[in-house]
Amino acid sequence: MKFIHLSDLHLGKRVNEYSMLEDQEYILDKIIGIVDSERPDALLIAGDIYDKALAPAEAVQLFDDFLVKLSHRGVEVMAISGNHDSPERLAFGGRLMSPSGVHFSPVYDGSISVVTLSDAIGEVNFYLLPFLKPANVRRFYPDAEISSYTDALRIALEQAEPDTSTRNVLVTHQFVTGAERSESEELSVGGSDNVDASVFDGFDYVALGHIHRGQNIGSERIRYCGTPLKYSFSEASQEKSATVVELGAKGELNVRALPLKPMRDMVELRGSYDELTLRENYADTTYPEDYVRITLTDEEDVPEAAAKLRTIYHNLMRLDYDNLRTRGAAQLDEAASEGRSPLGLFEDLYEAQNNQPMSDSQRELIQKLLESIGGN
Repeated sequence: MKFIHLSDLHLGKRVNEYSMLEDQEYILDKIIGIVDSERPDALLIAGDIYDKALAPAEAVQLFDDFLVKLSHRGVEVMAISGNHDSPERLAFGGRLMSPSGVHFSPVYDGSISVVTLSDAIGEVNFYLLPFLKPANVRRFYPDAEISSYTDALRIALEQAEPDTSTRNVLVTHQFVTGAERSESEELSVGGSDNVDASVFDGFDYVALGHIHRGQNIGSERIRYCGTPLKYSFSEASQEKSATVVELGAKGELNVRALPLKPMRDMVELRGSYDELTLRENYADTTYPEDYVRITLTDEEDVPEAAAKLRTIYHNLMRLDYDNLRTRGAAQLDEAASEGRSPLGLFEDLYEAQNNQPMSDSQRELIQKLLESIGGN
């Protein structure tokens, strides 16, 4: 059985105040092209379909168009909610759409939705597990010992009781220990959302979402496909792709990553103002239309530099300086924060924003929040 693994579309996302909708529409069309050439049985979307729980109407329309194109091609679609999605909104109408081959994970109720497809070899069970926090699982299993994300996932999957004699695929949206993050992902304090990969024993393939860089965890059996587009400059050097998975008989697995070329790339440029405005340095590149971060090395600030640079680099997203002045300021900031506790850093931030120190009651509240953060 062949299927395509996608995740983290983040439809409706804005990066440095630039709407990515046009780029997202372009890349979804490229994915439809891959569907046409690969002719998969199914397409999996492992969460964060939208960038916000209340997605803009244009993002919803874009996803609707994508689903219609897939449905017309007879591709079974299986999608779960991620930490950016509203599980309730995403699940709305799911029972009506399922007979048409579009399957959404319902809001977690203590059980896991399973979709079964068949090929010449036999059945393949797809387990659709949306993003979960320990509190979500603890609600339905109050007697179970759940003190971490790993505990929560283990309990949830044990209740599903997958038959290990058949082929099983898990679609889920969590941070698995060992994965390499990017700046555009939401981080938890102290890595409290880590899930140990051992909870996925018994699954022939685990289609993960949440991490924006495509990567395997331990083996190709457990994989993040990554985002189809770059959403931060920490991803500038990454090659985005769609993952194609082929399941043969039990234990036979083939995974391929097919490159996705964006309409506009995301690049970082560095140099003096004169160097970056010299025509021979950009004339034969795509930089004028790419999303660009520029770091100027001039010791003196260039008047109206951003406006001037945008006449060449039309999608300049960010402008920074790296010189003696900025490096000195960074060293001072680092020295000031070194050794500070999380509470101390909160106090510094509060005072900087409000021009007054935190009160005792505010300090006590923040301390309690820090102790309980992560939903544990």
